[in-house]
Amino acid sequence: MSQGESGYISACHGIVGAAKKIERGIKENLSPDLYIMGNPITSVVAFSSKTLNIYTIGDAMTKRGWELNALQRPSALHIACTMLTIPAVDTFLQELKEVVAEVKVSMASAELGEGPTKKDKEGDMATLYGVAGTKIAGSLRIVPTLAEAFLDNLYKA
Repeated sequence: MSQGESGYISACHGIVGAAKKIERGIKENLSPDLYIMGNPITSVVAFSSKTLNIYTIGDAMTKRGWELNALQRPSALHIACTMLTIPAVDTFLQELKEVVAEVKVSMASAELGEGPTKKDKEGDMATLYGVAGTKIAGSLRIVPTLAEAFLDNLYKA
């Protein structure tokens, strides 16, 4: 209410503009390693890879301080742009480019037997989404149970 209609419209333009800049940056600078999923029209940009483990990329971005959300079926990541994203788009794209290059080098080393295997390199995102996608997890209600426990702890203030 305090920013008014013009402030709200300005924020929307900035947020959607940031998402469009990320979409363009991935298409122009990270293709064919990454590709955009769908046709983002608002503040969320989802992307994946046909050649790299997208969850390994997600874990590396998390270590750099980025909060990306993992998706499954197909495996992908998405960034939900906010007002905080607007000034950080260039940094995000640069760090994503660096991480993709690091993952490619790591995969090449693993293929040559000079480092951890692909399975050894899978991190937290791959583990979580690997379990979440199984029939066992569905029958045990693992994901809903974890979400419920997380929310319970979050609101114990």
